[in-house]
Amino acid sequence: MIGWLQGQLADRWRQGSRCGLLLVCHGVGYEVQITSRHWDQLPEDGPTLTLHMHQAIREDGWTLYGFPQRQERDLFRELVAVSGVGPQMALGLLGCLSSGELVQAIVQADLRLLCQAPGVGKRTAERLSVELRSKLQERYGAGLALDDELTLPAAGDQGTAATPELREEVQLTLSALGYEALEINRALRAITAQGLADGQDGEAWLRECLRWLGRQAA
Repeated sequence: MIGWLQGQLADRWRQGSRCGLLLVCHGVGYEVQITSRHWDQLPEDGPTLTLHMHQAIREDGWTLYGFPQRQERDLFRELVAVSGVGPQMALGLLGCLSSGELVQAIVQADLRLLCQAPGVGKRTAERLSVELRSKLQERYGAGLALDDELTLPAAGDQGTAATPELREEVQLTLSALGYEALEINRALRAITAQGLADGQDGEAWLRECLRWLGRQAA
């Protein structure tokens, strides 16, 4: 099995929603599919690339999927293990959301965010959360960050968590105000860690999130 490749970027291609590149390693060219987000970030001058690989073997051929970070490759493998989630949908999720955003969306059952990925409907989003939530919470809940973007509260952390309905209300309001999903999730995570008095409504959560976001921008 091919698990890692280092070589020269010789070509890049895009066919519909699929993105890929040709990686030349010691005179052999490997066609590798990558996420759209990674494809958009490829440099122009044909540099040396290092990719962590997932190799899929089927009767009709072999396919290589490449990722700049091992954690992203491992997350891809978790996604394709879920019933109904194939490689293209998994690449779509990782192309739409960063690794940190995706893990957090799954753990927090943020169906709205998951459904932003191409081909992901509500039932698939629910299945992702149900099947992977505990596994990802256990793996990343102790403070390990993905891409310096994710630090989930460890089990037993103090703080009053927002209900799913309240969280969605705050997310929609902040999104309408122009904040990105990652900023919103960071704010909610920070406010949860700080703790609010029981019974606080959506206005209180929104006010505290805006204060936190304002301090980050200062």
